[in-house]
Amino acid sequence: MPADDAFEAESVYAATFLVEVDGLEIGRFTEVSGLSVEVGVDTYEEGGENGYVHKFPGRMEWPNLTLKRGVTRSDALLSWLASVSGDGFSGAGNKLKRSTAAVTLVSQTGTRLRAWELEGAFPVRWKGPEFALSASDMAYEELEIAHHGFVARKP
Repeated sequence: MPADDAFEAESVYAATFLVEVDGLEIGRFTEVSGLSVEVGVDTYEEGGENGYVHKFPGRMEWPNLTLKRGVTRSDALLSWLASVSGDGFSGAGNKLKRSTAAVTLVSQTGTRLRAWELEGAFPVRWKGPEFALSASDMAYEELEIAHHGFVARKP
């Protein structure tokens, strides 16, 4: 294993993620989904070549990212959503302010192990906890983020 690989000295459990937007921490999350990319395939059928079809890389597709955590007192998620929608959007002259967001995997000892930097990010959905008198589950909130893609970085 390479000497600069921080995973070697840490117990890595995909359990805690730090999320920052434009360099400011908006929270720690217990679930992050949608961190993936898919490359489409374009095909070209060459005349006279019946043994195969040429394949070339096509468009990259980046699904929205969904973050989930227990409800906290912080209103950072809703504030960010409000700043790019409704009155926040119209107050900005109907111009979308895209952000750079970073999702960082944090070890149990607090070491930043791996980060993914999202380009052109903005929130598109917030979901609060579901209330039921008989519920015994933790109250969770979710934030969904649209983006133009990500780059993996060493923190």
